Amino acid sequence: MKRLTLIILTVIFTCTLLFSVSFKTTKKENEWLIHDVSRLFPVEVKEIVKGKEEQTIIAAVQKANAQDMPVSIAGKRHSQGGHIFYRDALLLDMTSYNKILGFNEKEKTIRVQSGATWADIQRYVNPYRLAVKVMQSSNIFTVGGSLSVNAHGRDVRYGPLIETVNSFRLLTADGEIIEVSRTKEPELFSLAVGGYGLFGVILDVELQLTDNTLLETEHRHLAYTEYVDYMKKTVLANPVYHLHIARLSTAPSSFLTDMYAINYKQVQPAVSKEYMALSEEEWVRRNKFLFGLARKYDWGKELLWEIQGKLYAEGQSTILSRNNAMRPDIQFLDYMSEQDTDILQEYFVPMDAFVPFVDDLRSIINQYDLNVFNVTVRYVPKNTEAALSYSTNEMLALVPIFNHGFHDQDIETMKAATKEMVDAVRKYKGTYYLTYQLYPTSGQMKAVYPKTDEFFAKKRQWDPNERFMNQFYERYGRHDEK
Repeated sequence: MKRLTLIILTVIFTCTLLFSVSFKTTKKENEWLIHDVSRLFPVEVKEIVKGKEEQTIIAAVQKANAQDMPVSIAGKRHSQGGHIFYRDALLLDMTSYNKILGFNEKEKTIRVQSGATWADIQRYVNPYRLAVKVMQSSNIFTVGGSLSVNAHGRDVRYGPLIETVNSFRLLTADGEIIEVSRTKEPELFSLAVGGYGLFGVILDVELQLTDNTLLETEHRHLAYTEYVDYMKKTVLANPVYHLHIARLSTAPSSFLTDMYAINYKQVQPAVSKEYMALSEEEWVRRNKFLFGLARKYDWGKELLWEIQGKLYAEGQSTILSRNNAMRPDIQFLDYMSEQDTDILQEYFVPMDAFVPFVDDLRSIINQYDLNVFNVTVRYVPKNTEAALSYSTNEMLALVPIFNHGFHDQDIETMKAATKEMVDAVRKYKGTYYLTYQLYPTSGQMKAVYPKTDEFFAKKRQWDPNERFMNQFYERYGRHDEK
């Protein structure tokens, strides 16, 4: 470990000046010019309303109706497919609408306003030895935003977030507030969860919780051709395994062939007092810098993979609570450069299609010379409750992070490559996540999501004046582009 620390410190000392230009902050812009985290396709809105009180949100929708303004809804703005804004819209910023409204320790449920983050929930329920069932890998996102994209997490025993939702209240386009659940308005339940803000404003949500168990990490280094068999026979076959995440190498010498897996095994059904305290993210500067090297240089990718292999070597383990295992932040991935940006994508393939899809993915990335510096892999059980379900089978989700420039040619290259990656995932009866860029064609979306036309027809049925608008709907719901 001392040698590893020395390597890291030496790299940081010798290379810091090389990267000072890459971490510039963007210039101050028009306050109505709204970006998502990718900063690729900003849109100027007409007004921003911070929804601190319910009546403020209702009044904003009423105003939009009176003035015939489109309404868009935003949380932490990490959706990258135009879901959170629309030109000349009234933008509802939900981040300050974040109270904890109710908690039932015995029933293991909590009701929160939609602007509350998963970190807010963790802080509230941790003293009761309870934890979240499903959320993204990071806890910074709002609950309403997570519902709108029907997020999934790392727990191999639970599927997408919709599984853990008991009910929510929805403010519709006509100003009515509807209680939505599997028994009350079941159609709207399946449409609004994973509905990308097109059916109304999610006001508050009742979620299922679970026990804050004590876990132990376990690491495994393996070839990508061994991964599916390992998942089936080791992780999924043994209920002691709870959380799981894997990484594929982006180092040129082992590109998309080498892997390591991180598992979290239950060692106690309840967390003991010594492990109760919530942790904060560590090594942010180190990790940010190492990812900066990987973003810029092939040797940086090699170095990152070597260091990750040492950090997650077989035989090393850590004891921690479920809440802390589900608290990894993403500060180290924050990246603000005037020259380029990072984008996420996500592809879901049936388990037995993992190896051939990775082979296709490798070929496409090499063909287009894409700069990918991180690829994570997660397991997602089958769940088709959401109208636009991505987990139509037992799936493995691959999440690459690409870095590319802001020039038109950079974007066009990424767009062309994305279309090929979508075609590849279609070949194996997989899906892609609609949370990201609008690069796939309407024909591709309909092929991957057969209920697309029905979904958008229901949107117009529930919102005939198309009050709730975003670029995602304009791209796929209004046009029949081939």
